[in-house]
Formats: sequence, C-alpha cells, structure tokens
Amino acid sequence: MSQKQYEVLQWASLFLEKNNRETRVADLLLQHHLGVSRTQFYARMRDEIPNEIVEKFHADIEDHVKTGVPIQHLTGYEHFYGRKFSVNSHVLIPRPETEELVQHVINHLPENESITIVDVGTGSGVIAITLALEIPNAKIIATDISEEALRTARANARNLQANITFLQGDFLEPVIDKNIKADIVVSNPPYISEAEREELSDTVVNHDPELALFAAENGLAAYQKICSQLPQVILPNGSVAFEIGYLQGEAVQALIKEKFPKSTTNIIKDINGKDRIVFAQL
Repeated sequence: MSQKQYEVLQWASLFLEKNNRETRVADLLLQHHLGVSRTQFYARMRDEIPNEIVEKFHADIEDHVKTGVPIQHLTGYEHFYGRKFSVNSHVLIPRPETEELVQHVINHLPENESITIVDVGTGSGVIAITLALEIPNAKIIATDISEEALRTARANARNLQANITFLQGDFLEPVIDKNIKADIVVSNPPYISEAEREELSDTVVNHDPELALFAAENGLAAYQKICSQLPQVILPNGSVAFEIGYLQGEAVQALIKEKFPKSTTNIIKDINGKDRIVFAQL
C-alpha cells in the first residue's frame, strides 16, 4: 500500500530523533529521492509516493542512523556558493564557513587586472572553482596530494565549466616545481588536532578523509609547511587567506609573521562569532 509524503516524512523524522540524529536529514533526503524543488516538496505533502522510492528512502535513513554516513554521500552532492558540487568519501564535505573564506578573498582582490590565485589542498575544488567563476580574469591553480580528490575536483570543474590548472603534490611543492608565482594563496588545510578527534561526530570522523581533517603539531602542521613554502611562491604585496580552527588564530598569525615580519595580519570571525580566517597582506 502506497503512503502519503507526510506519512513517510513523519516516520523518518521520529526514527532520526529517537536515534539522536538531525531530523532535517529526512526532509533533505526525501526531497532528493523525489527529485523535486524545495517549494514543490512542501506543496505535495499529501501526494502518494511510489513504493520503490519509499524503500530506497527507508534504506538510506537506516544507513545514516546506523553508520553516520553523511547525507551528502548518500545524495552524492553538496551546494556551495549557490552551485552544486559532487562529493564523496575522498573529499571533505564543504562547510558554510568556507564560503566566508571565498567571499573574503573576493572582497580583497588586488587592483591589477590579471591575478594568479593558488588554492592549496583543493579537495572537491569548491574554493578554486568558485573563485574561477566569480573572478573570470583570474588564473586559478589548485593543488592536492590526493589523486582521488583531484579526480573529483576535475569532474566538478568540467561540470561547472571552470578553467583551472590542477597539480598533484604536497601543498605548494608542485607550484614551486613549475616556478609559478601567485598574487594570492588561499587554503582550507587539515587543522584538527588528534586530541580533538573524540569531539567530532561519527558523520565526520568516520566518513571524511583523515588526510583532509587531521594535522600534527596540535593541528598546525599544514600551516607550518605552507608558510615555509610561501616565500618561494608569493609575489611582492601578495596575500594569503587561511581557514583556521577557532583556537588557532594567534598561532597561525605568528607563523606568518615569522616568515613575513612586515606583513599585516587579521583574524576574522565567522557567522557564529568564532575565529575562522587569518588574512595577511604580505
């Protein structure tokens, strides 16, 4: 016997709540399975849903409850800066805070017409691709050590028709090897310390790639490495923009100052009032 949309949704919401999962997953996942817009979804609450869709939806909800698999891995995508990006277990699921990092870079572009921006540790490519599409005259280079991540990023760039040079290697190494100079270096590197592992939800720690999450030296290893490489890459009066953990502002600021004593650095808070970006004019 077929069920109405609101009945299917009610079952899922109660099941999620009972198992201490976010109930909004039910709305997002059912909307995905029905292939409808948000408006259509809420307008069709009394429509009947075919049994095969109900069965697939039930299986996904149960999988999410049991394993913590993120909804984005079940649907295969996440939205970022108004665009749809493919995501999978090889890349970090983009967060809203990273949109703020991109916006900050856009707001602080240098005057010159043609600029070169390097995105370090690109993952799914959201930062590089968004910058390429929002700043058409910029040359964008993106690096990642993971071939699987680069495969995902390249596919996203193709789908969204963004022109980007992808290079495989450790942080800025492939950029240095090719003697590329940049006006801006931007990065959302791994910055979670091993000590913080227990604070993370299973949807993150069991499903996002460890390479993109954790860093040695109390979460600062990636910043140390990038800052040590920056002098070989950055052009005079260039800038660097880092996403950071909310307790890392002063430490990252100090790493930049160590290499660029005359730089002007700022720690910027995110929408939740937590330190989230370090921006430096070098």
